[in-house]
Amino acid sequence: MANLDRLQILRDFIKEEPENPFNYYALALELRDKDREEAEDLFSFLLLNHSDYLPVYFPAAHFFGEHDQIQKSREIFEKGIVLAEFQKEEKTLKELKNAFQNFLFENDLD
Repeated sequence: MANLDRLQILRDFIKEEPENPFNYYALALELRDKDREEAEDLFSFLLLNHSDYLPVYFPAAHFFGEHDQIQKSREIFEKGIVLAEFQKEEKTLKELKNAFQNFLFENDLD
């Protein structure tokens, strides 16, 4: 399947099910290396409108960190950790905590 076809399919899924956060998430992941602005808008939309959608926190934190939005990345990691604890998602919690520690080290933060 061509990349443009996949993007169109994901956009169609959003039109068909605008309440489903996975559709926005999948499109954001697909666009993060192709269209930074749209990926940023999608990650921001998810964090604002679907803040209980745990899968978005890990890639969104990395995305914003890679684009020198260090404070925003830190806040996303912290919120994701709190949400993972609340949802009792131990595996995701461990992954977020480890990634956050690496993020702090790489950015010389405490």
